[in-house]
Amino acid sequence: MSGMNRIKIVSLLTLIVSMGVLQTPAFAKKSFFHPLELFEKKPTFNVPTKYDTQPSQDTTPSTDTKQSPDTPQLRGAIAVDSAAFISWRQFFSDPALIALIETALANNQEFNITLQDIQIAGNEVRERQSEYLPKVGVGLGGSYIRPSENTPEGVLDTIVERDFYRYPDFNLNLGPALSWEVDIWRRLRNAKEAARMRMIAQYEVRNFLISRLVTEIARNYYELMALDTSLKILDANITIQEAAFLKMKALKQYAKANQLAVNRFEAQLNKTRSQRAATSQRVVEKENRLKFLTGRYDEGPIVRHSEEFMTLPVNELQTGVPSQLLENRADIRQAEAAIKAAKLNLKSVKAQLYPNLTIRAGVGFSGFSPALLFKTPQSLFYNAIGDFMLPLINRRAILARIQTADALQTQAVLTYEQTLLKAYTDVLVQESNIRKMQQAFDTKKREVVLLEESISTANMLFKYAKATYIEVLLVQEEKLNAERELVEVKMNLVGSRVDLYRALGGGWR
Repeated sequence: MSGMNRIKIVSLLTLIVSMGVLQTPAFAKKSFFHPLELFEKKPTFNVPTKYDTQPSQDTTPSTDTKQSPDTPQLRGAIAVDSAAFISWRQFFSDPALIALIETALANNQEFNITLQDIQIAGNEVRERQSEYLPKVGVGLGGSYIRPSENTPEGVLDTIVERDFYRYPDFNLNLGPALSWEVDIWRRLRNAKEAARMRMIAQYEVRNFLISRLVTEIARNYYELMALDTSLKILDANITIQEAAFLKMKALKQYAKANQLAVNRFEAQLNKTRSQRAATSQRVVEKENRLKFLTGRYDEGPIVRHSEEFMTLPVNELQTGVPSQLLENRADIRQAEAAIKAAKLNLKSVKAQLYPNLTIRAGVGFSGFSPALLFKTPQSLFYNAIGDFMLPLINRRAILARIQTADALQTQAVLTYEQTLLKAYTDVLVQESNIRKMQQAFDTKKREVVLLEESISTANMLFKYAKATYIEVLLVQEEKLNAERELVEVKMNLVGSRVDLYRALGGGWR
């Protein structure tokens, strides 16, 4: 090994050691490399260990929640019991509804836009990954420089040109070149990991959109079935009221009723017909909403089984413990990935304050004549350059980027906590709603039965002049209102079950 090579190696080792020495103050709490006091908020997880609700008799006994929710044993038990782990194909048994959901997942524009966001995030990861790898390229270049004859270079060119070659100022270069920013502080690798976390977050956005899309289609489908049931109730009541109106007109002809009674019965009939027209319009709106969600353009009706609506079973779902929401809720998983991405991005931006080492090297052929370009070893050349840079003038810009990254990290943590709290309260509200709506449905169903009996009684009493036509009208109107309210309560009950399924994090598996 020559003396010159020894000097080069010693210089390189000295440079590496000096970087290690400079690295020590970089991790100090506050120094030239850390002039800022950053907040770096930590996420909190303070939800209760269980929901304070009354379990349904139909649910499987839950696992003991006194253990830590992070233990693998408990998490496995939760996965077996919770309704959130049920696929939407198993949760919804109606084949027409399943066909609508499948069509939506294939055609819905918003869902397909989200898929492109995932593709964009994946491309960002690949771009970031290539940044910390050596950049190698092949170049072919030519140059011509004619110096003044009154310069040393010009005089030398004149001598060379006269004795040897005609155009020594022309030069050709061909060969590969390398440029590599040494990622000492993991700035580039942290940026790549942050991009990967953002890609994972986009996957969770996709899952959240699937969950929302599935449950929104299900809810609109059930609402359409409820409207169909309301139409049947209105049609049945219109038939009854038309018969009562004709009967009242006949009684008037025999002087057993007056025009006031006829007008009241006709007004009630017109009111019911108006309600039917409004309900029919809502059916059109719901069908078009479902077509929009499924990306359909046809004018055909939405296939549904409305005759089964009032007999749909509604059981309270098994919820598990609140910590399970981390495993199931796609929005919480997305917020968790966003926290990791923001933290890695903050580390990457902070590393911009540290010294930067860039290595450049090249090898190839060079000559001032094409005939001499590949003549070896005379035309071979190689070079190696190392740049060690420490930012000084532009530090304020870097500090501003660090403070922005710190604020974004704090925002990500706050968003996570807000999402977690919303998920917890969503489950509480929907669980309570199911129980209350079930009680309301049972009570309203009993009311409809009593009013049906009252109509027969009122007609019989009116026939024998023991009741007035006002009482008959009131009973008919009360029965119609009670039946429509019963359908509405049933819709709220079915919708609450769908909403609870989504609140638990179901619908995307």
